[in-house]
Amino acid sequence: MEHEPLHPPISQKIHWQLDLSFRHFNYTTPLIENIRGNDASSVVKPMPEAFVGAPMESSKASFITKMVLLDAAKAAVAPFERVKLLMQNQNDIIKSGRLPKPYNGIFHCFATTIRHEGIFSLWRGYPVMAIGDVFSKVIRYNIFEYARTREDIRWTSMRVLELNCLALFPTQLLVQPFLYAATRMATDVKITGNSGQRQFNGIIDAYRKTLKSYGIVVLYRSFNITLVELVMLGALSTGLSPWKQYYSYILQNDYLSRVMVEFGFDTCGNMATYSMDTVSRRMMMTWGGVKYKSTLHAIAQIWKTEGVKTFYNGAGAEILSCAAYTGTVMLVIYVADVIRAAMEKGSDDGRSALGFTARWKDPRGK
Repeated sequence: MEHEPLHPPISQKIHWQLDLSFRHFNYTTPLIENIRGNDASSVVKPMPEAFVGAPMESSKASFITKMVLLDAAKAAVAPFERVKLLMQNQNDIIKSGRLPKPYNGIFHCFATTIRHEGIFSLWRGYPVMAIGDVFSKVIRYNIFEYARTREDIRWTSMRVLELNCLALFPTQLLVQPFLYAATRMATDVKITGNSGQRQFNGIIDAYRKTLKSYGIVVLYRSFNITLVELVMLGALSTGLSPWKQYYSYILQNDYLSRVMVEFGFDTCGNMATYSMDTVSRRMMMTWGGVKYKSTLHAIAQIWKTEGVKTFYNGAGAEILSCAAYTGTVMLVIYVADVIRAAMEKGSDDGRSALGFTARWKDPRGK
């Protein structure tokens, strides 16, 4: 369109593809997201068909900027993540003797945690989660960059999807220990009483005690169910993306409606796989509670002793986390677009003023 700007706004570059699941860092399909770009001006040389039109965020500087902005949004909603983990694993925490009774709800969990541990404890476990997030993003970014250089391969959308699925295994293999440590740190509540002791004194202490007592295998106890969950998240993200893009396009001038669209799609994806996430987290709870022999044994034991409802403990906190995360990212994008538009307007005004001055310097053209 002749009246469209040369460079699309930041909101269009990001394509509104937020993380389907904050709980597992950034495991949506970034390679597929880059296929959906519409900024053809960023293509400098002939590229594989599937990568033509990739957004300008393919540069390292833009990638780092986007990663910092999204991780900042995740840091803002980290308290919801810890409350969700506490609600998910409260039965195992009670069996270990560290929690006297179940939480009465999300807000009671918030109040109890702040009263006993302080407000900054709501970010407990987030640093190690952020480290795993960075590792995941860097690995998958480099995989995408490698795929872009392979012009000898006809990169159809299906092949890119296959590449993304193959990249999932080594990425998760590296990130799983961080996910384990983040879960154990977040669910490590202080013992009620005068001592106020914790089970772990920090990330290093958590790894040391785990490896000493159970070995490295325990870090990967829930690896299988996590892979299944991530494959489902990727399939949902790919399947829902056309609808998501359609509604985002027709509502492109209405930020509030786009927030609601993002929130609705992200919540659907999270709730569809939430029960698997609960099983994954419960299998990481080694001390106290039931020692699950396998994924099927964990599902059977939880279902038999606690009921189906237990699989969705903390779902309310997950929904609040989706809402807060989506709202935060959309606000950042909105502010960035406003600043960008103001800078472009100032630049255009400056060029117009220079042109006016130049014309009146020498009206005869000499």
